[in-house]
Amino acid sequence: MTDPTSDPMLAKVRKLLAKAADPATTPAEAESYTAKAAALIAAYGIDRALLAGDDPSVDPVGDRVIGLDAPYAADKADLLSVIAHELRCKAVRRVRHTDDGKEISLHLFGHAGDLDRSEVLFTSLLLHAIRDLTRTPVPRGQHAAAFRRSWLAGFTHAVGQRLADAERAAAAEAAPRFAAAGSTAALVLADRSELVTEAMHHEYPRLRTGRARVLTGSGRRNGWESGQRADLGDRARLARGSRGILPS
Repeated sequence: MTDPTSDPMLAKVRKLLAKAADPATTPAEAESYTAKAAALIAAYGIDRALLAGDDPSVDPVGDRVIGLDAPYAADKADLLSVIAHELRCKAVRRVRHTDDGKEISLHLFGHAGDLDRSEVLFTSLLLHAIRDLTRTPVPRGQHAAAFRRSWLAGFTHAVGQRLADAERAAAAEAAPRFAAAGSTAALVLADRSELVTEAMHHEYPRLRTGRARVLTGSGRRNGWESGQRADLGDRARLARGSRGILPS
């Protein structure tokens, strides 16, 4: 698999987000760096869609598998699934039982640019979640794992809503460019999504919908607030990989 940040635009985004995450960076500076990165990544996604309208080979449909490490692998998978969905990708959760326990991975399907955006964004947001979660004390009398899972659920919910708003705004802003190409954002993006869905069902013709997990902890509000602070600007944050160390 190629490094998504080998693309000059994504590499620039990654550098901006690294500056935003630097402990020496002030909150105001971090917000500025992230807003710049967010604007770049939103424009990147729309540019790829427009270019592919003239030449589909510019942004072909592909797939990649991302493994999720313990602890809280299922919760990390939820975060990646939501990000992938909002960035017009599809995700299939795969579970494999081994002698060492349960292994969880996500098989992502999408256009190359959207897969890159999803992977880069996932790691950046996961790092933000790890940083904030490790600083959040578990309330007295609560089970630590239950609290942290509910915290991550709140974080994921906030991120998903903000990404959905950002993607709609980016498409609306690009409406004149789609019109100049003789189409609309809704039509072009719907056609692209259909190709992604076809690729997923070709690989997994008998997909089943999983049951929602029941979470009992009280950390959802704290996680939601952190997701709001994970300053997506008006768009989205990024970086690479699925690994990060969360407290057990």
